[in-house]
Amino acid sequence: MCQLLGMNCNVPTDIVFSFTGFATRGGRTDVHNDGWGIAFFEGAGVRHFVDHEAAVASPIAELIKRCPIKSKNVIAHIRKATQGRVALENCHPFVRELWGRYWVFAHNGDLKNFAPELDGAFRPVGTTDSEWAFCYLLQELRRRFGDTPPQLAALGEALRELSGRIASYGTFNMMLSDGSALFAHCSTHLHYIVRQHPFATASLADEDLSVDFSRVTTPNDRVAIIVTAPLTDNETWTQFAQGEMKVFVEGAPV
Repeated sequence: MCQLLGMNCNVPTDIVFSFTGFATRGGRTDVHNDGWGIAFFEGAGVRHFVDHEAAVASPIAELIKRCPIKSKNVIAHIRKATQGRVALENCHPFVRELWGRYWVFAHNGDLKNFAPELDGAFRPVGTTDSEWAFCYLLQELRRRFGDTPPQLAALGEALRELSGRIASYGTFNMMLSDGSALFAHCSTHLHYIVRQHPFATASLADEDLSVDFSRVTTPNDRVAIIVTAPLTDNETWTQFAQGEMKVFVEGAPV
């Protein structure tokens, strides 16, 4: 299956270190070589990059590794296709508009016979169960709350309920963000770590690369990294429980 990577911070931060290790799993240290993508929130906008090439062979992935784009919310994905051919339109993350802001979504898993009726406002462009689930989530949020975006607590509760409903069709590990918070639901495997003062040195498990975060941060910085499998081998990661959803705001679970 695919793998997910998310970042939620209290100050704009680059994801170069984590993405470097993550992208290595896209065809070198793991078999997720059917495309990849990443999306960065910047104010009301989103920088969105996808490629149907394996992340380890993609010039666009090399650009992301070398270009320290700073954001408070990032979602990335490396794909091992289960439904839908290897094609650009089937690469995650997917982006849609709801309530006058962009939403970014990525999914790891396989949903069997998941084909709820869609009313037309949100339609999949590609042929993945993942994009179908994203369209369904947004449709149901709009149906439930109308044209007025809800408060975070109500939104989180609705997403928890809807994610459980979707997960009844199979594996539904997902990340979703509107740029103000990052929502993560776990069916099987998700882990997270919060890096904050006092910062230490982290070493990637998939690459010979270490960073002393105390040299590139301030004492007020806080960064949450959420990923399918831990990216570093010298830090303590917290594993999600199966069926659990967490909401990250300003670099911490709330």
